[in-house]
Amino acid sequence: MPPKKASLLDDKRVAVLVNPKSAKGRWGKDPKARAYIHRVFGGRVYDRAGTKVEMIETARRLSLENDVLIALGGDGTVADAMQGIFNAGRQKDVILGIIPFGSGNALSRSLQLSLSLKNAVRAIRYGTPRVVDVIDIGGRIASFVSVGATGLVTYRTSQSKVPGLVGHLLASRILFTHPRHPMQITLFDGRDDAGVSFERKDLDLKVFDVIVNKTNHFGYSWLIAPKAKIDDGYLDVTVFDIRALTYVWYFPLIYLGIYQKLLKHYKVRRIEIRGGDLHAQYNGEAIEKRESFEMNVIHKALRVIGPRTADKARMKRNERDAEDFGF
Repeated sequence: MPPKKASLLDDKRVAVLVNPKSAKGRWGKDPKARAYIHRVFGGRVYDRAGTKVEMIETARRLSLENDVLIALGGDGTVADAMQGIFNAGRQKDVILGIIPFGSGNALSRSLQLSLSLKNAVRAIRYGTPRVVDVIDIGGRIASFVSVGATGLVTYRTSQSKVPGLVGHLLASRILFTHPRHPMQITLFDGRDDAGVSFERKDLDLKVFDVIVNKTNHFGYSWLIAPKAKIDDGYLDVTVFDIRALTYVWYFPLIYLGIYQKLLKHYKVRRIEIRGGDLHAQYNGEAIEKRESFEMNVIHKALRVIGPRTADKARMKRNERDAEDFGF
């Protein structure tokens, strides 16, 4: 008989953090998926419903007790898991695994993870840890952020009694009339699309939306930031200084990431956005309205399990990144 294939999880303490509210309660409605996850991971599945604060605290506690923390859910669950790892100070020790199970799976898509439950589990068991960057927005850990119209839509969605995609679409009606908001945007240590580097650049614009990403996608497969890279050490910034009707008219091209080629775009280490009464969202979660936001990139922040690649250069680069950063 051929030797048993070694699993990445061998000899490691593993916990699975589940958000049972993800994707309109899909976890509770899919007994086969629950049985499969419990069969694979035994009694190490934590699926008690709770507030966001409680989910982050659970992730923090599990990060102190385990070597691998697996987030089963959407972008919000992944954000809670990352936040818990950082709150525990274990970002150099704990490996993050992701099983996409939500309505939004932006980081999963950037890591080229399968949306199939069994394939995602297989990728975690036999995949390769990849060192990735994250966004720090006032102490919150994220892989994508927006300030402006889509932040307001996220807030309206969170207040809606209609769940899921339908509730999101209803909240999105405000995009038809949302005015451009005066914003003062300061970019630090970056470059523009022409390759011109700068230490500081100040923009004073009327803006519909500002997208700050490490992932290429928002939820629902929206290719919002086609030039973003998960590990390049920069925040990917796209400024939608356009009117609402232009945004709505060209939305199919925006959804496909095509229209963004016409917009102001930058790679920066840090960004400050000021304007008063600004709405924002991170990883699909609304942030309370405020007058300003500051975001920094945390380069080589933590390890996330991706599918095993046949690209030897990529595998060696992953190993070198981990060694250089002290993992």
